[in-house]
Amino acid sequence: MILVDTSVWIDYFAGRQVAHVSRLEQLLLDDADLALCGILLTEILQGISDDETFERVRRYMQFLLMLPLVESTYVDAARIYRGLRKSGVTIRKTNDCIIAAAAIEHGCELLHNDRDFAAIAAHYPLRLVA
Repeated sequence: MILVDTSVWIDYFAGRQVAHVSRLEQLLLDDADLALCGILLTEILQGISDDETFERVRRYMQFLLMLPLVESTYVDAARIYRGLRKSGVTIRKTNDCIIAAAAIEHGCELLHNDRDFAAIAAHYPLRLVA
């Protein structure tokens, strides 16, 4: 199962021809198990300016596997943030720690275009899509 970060979806919906979008397009063609979590859904939808596109994307996202986030996910996210901070690494967005914790908890690989995930993966068992 692959959790797809907002950074990839934004480029995908914008039609950008970059490596992570090509990887997502191949995964879609392969009918791979793609996942989403609530924080990603919020990030994706909040950036859409017009109502028609908002509803189209919302409907599209309904076909992805929705990962449940529980209290332990948020506690683990805080541990990731704190642990990295102690190592001298500052993650720019708390959401990235939540997304990483969700991927780790559910055994997902993460497809992304965000340098913070590489920093997390260097210290925690976050598996990134190659």
